[in-house]
Formats: sequence, structure tokens, C-alpha cells
Amino acid sequence: MMNMLDKHLTLHPTEGVKSMVFYLRDHGFDPGPKHMRRLFKLMGCQAISQRKNLTKGARREYIRPYLLRDLAITKANQVWCTDITYIPMAKGFLYVTAFIDVHSRKIMGWGISNGMTTKWCMEVLEEAICQNGKPAILNSDQGGQYTGKDWVEGLGKLKIQISMDGIGRATDNAWTERFWKTLKYDYVYLNPCDNGLELFEGVQGHIAYYHQKRHHTTGMKPEEAYRISRIKAAA
Repeated sequence: MMNMLDKHLTLHPTEGVKSMVFYLRDHGFDPGPKHMRRLFKLMGCQAISQRKNLTKGARREYIRPYLLRDLAITKANQVWCTDITYIPMAKGFLYVTAFIDVHSRKIMGWGISNGMTTKWCMEVLEEAICQNGKPAILNSDQGGQYTGKDWVEGLGKLKIQISMDGIGRATDNAWTERFWKTLKYDYVYLNPCDNGLELFEGVQGHIAYYHQKRHHTTGMKPEEAYRISRIKAAA
């Protein structure tokens, strides 16, 4: 059921618990709403919709505004975006996070884990910064990994501006959503992996291929677009 949910929600991210209950029943399963909510939580999925009091208590102080609306993104390392996605395997599942340079669409850093923790996200970010320098702005959703003290204070120490998607705005982090769709439909669903090492090697190979593809908006390969932008910035 989780594999079916992942494939369907990758294409239709706005559908919620009730819609997916009916969807799975149409395909021979008989889940209830409670079961579906458990699967959503396990997969890290959240329907995109307006909600009252979505964030409560201490986390409210860590919510940051969306900074990218009407912002002209003209160079590499101006804005990065990040997200986490569920990856099904032949047996079980893992999570992948990635940091993407919005201007060039290059994958600045990525990692695989069996849990979604702030510490893991920070470790992947720090490695990406060591390899590529740091962004001026980093955009994420309002997930628990990003709306806590460790994340907000960690980025503050790095002097990186924090931007967060608005509630109910599916397009605010469209760059990562587009990459997840490409990763899953071009690789993951066609090559179900048996273990984490196999998945790591497969994702690594797919990202290497992705970096050499011409991007449909820039007309350049992500690696090429990033390199040229950095050369211009240093000139």
C-alpha cells in the first residue's frame, strides 16, 4: 500500500486521507482512516491544504516567512532549497534528502537515512557547504526537521537566511518536488533496491546522469550552469 501511495502522491500531492482510502479500496485494499493516517505519518506525507493552528507551542517561534516570492534568482548559491522524500524498496523503505541550487538546478548535497532527523539534515547541509560554499537563502517546508531550535540556530550561525514555504502553497518548493518526481519515475520505481547500499549507489548514479542533462529552462546542464555562474561571480 505504501508503494501505491508513494506513486500516486508523487503525481497528486494535494490528496489527503479520505481520498487515498477510497483510492486503495478501488484497488482491492480495505484501509480505514486511522490506518491511512499511520501510513501518511510513517512516510512523512502531509496533504497540502489550509489548516488552522498547524504549528503550536514552541515551534511557532521558529517559523520563518517565504522569501522567494517575486525574488529574481540570477546566480548560483543565491538560493538553495531542501526537502525529504520517502523511497520504497523491495523490502522496507528509506528517506532521501537533497539540497538543490535553484539557479542551476544542481544537487549541492544529498543523503540517505532510515529516519528523518534535524541532525541528519544538518550533517548533509554541512557537507554540501564544505564542497560548494554556502547559499545566501535556504528554503524548506515547515516540517518538524526545519521548525526547531537546532535548525534555525544552526543556520543562523552559518549566516544563512531562512525561508519556509507558505501553508497550502504546493508550488513554493517546486524545484525539489520536480526532482523527486524525476528521481522516482526515472530510477526508483524502475529499479526497486534490496538494501541501503544498493539504493545509495543507484541514487548516486542517477544524480550524476541528472547533472549532465540539459535543463528545460536554462538550456544548460546543471553542472555547466552552476560552473558558469560561479565563474561570472568571481570575475
